[in-house]
Amino acid sequence: MKTPSSLTLLTEALRHLPGVGPKSAQRMAYHLLQHDRDGAALLGRALTQAVEQIRHCALCNTFTENEVCETCLDPERDPSLLCVVETPTDQLMIEQTLTFKGLYFVLMGRLSPLDGIGPKDIQLDKLISRATDGVVTEVVLATNFTNEGEATAHYISETMKARGLQVSRLARGVPVGGELEYVDAGTIARAMLDRRST
Repeated sequence: MKTPSSLTLLTEALRHLPGVGPKSAQRMAYHLLQHDRDGAALLGRALTQAVEQIRHCALCNTFTENEVCETCLDPERDPSLLCVVETPTDQLMIEQTLTFKGLYFVLMGRLSPLDGIGPKDIQLDKLISRATDGVVTEVVLATNFTNEGEATAHYISETMKARGLQVSRLARGVPVGGELEYVDAGTIARAMLDRRST
């Protein structure tokens, strides 16, 4: 029996999700079409809307529907503190701890020479511009404690110190090899409060 091409396309599209292999994608596609067509339609509309309306914040590079995100526009934030994270989910995890009241810059990745990801691929020029705006006095490095995250933190630290900025790093409450997205909020909160100069 030949599989319909639209079903093949759906299965291939689902394979783009992290951790989803060919069998899982096929199972999801069949489930949506057999048991939850309304859910499938909702998912399709939501994905289309997100792709069309979500962009990067002009200041911090996170996801937003506006030119500048709500966090950057919040007058209660301390603009002298700039926390650098790898992804919007890392930013979200730090926000959930309620311990950081500064602003953010989201790299949308990390340095990984083996994968061909260099400073330009993580918006380093944009970060330098943001950090040297005359308002920022401390850059808090909250990259993950992986080899790539550590290399990224070191590179950014040296770059910022050369421009006269104070640089701190999350304390080691976050486990080595751990990614912020998967660390509990209490651990991140402690690491943020115990951050240290680099």
